[in-house]
Amino acid sequence: MKFYKSLTINVLWVSILFTQYYFSNQFMMTTVKNLGVWMDHSNAHLIDVTPNSMQTNFIASQTNHAEKEPHQQAQYLQKIGDIIVNYEGVILFGPTDAKLDLLHTIIGDCRFANVKIQIKQTVCMTENQEHSFVKDYFLGH
Repeated sequence: MKFYKSLTINVLWVSILFTQYYFSNQFMMTTVKNLGVWMDHSNAHLIDVTPNSMQTNFIASQTNHAEKEPHQQAQYLQKIGDIIVNYEGVILFGPTDAKLDLLHTIIGDCRFANVKIQIKQTVCMTENQEHSFVKDYFLGH
């Protein structure tokens, strides 16, 4: 009878260990796609975050905010939105309210239902400061 109980306990223990190992490896194998977007009304710096590196791409608006060309500004925000939709986590940051304009543009679009978007107010930054900000943000969340 003791042999049977110890065998049952050992089988249960091995099953628990296998389950923990399997799910932890599955979790490690999946990579969350994160994107940092520093933006103002004329430029956006899109920082693609991967486990080993960061790559920055740039999008420029065809107009500056002072000219207030709504059609061109909408195209600028749409270009950024078309990229954001491919990510799971997004941090929008920068010194102006352009990030709020972008958020208002995409808020009703169901394509963004699975995208976690956060907004942070920041000052103008160098590319290294932007990378550091994005890295710190995603490592802390």
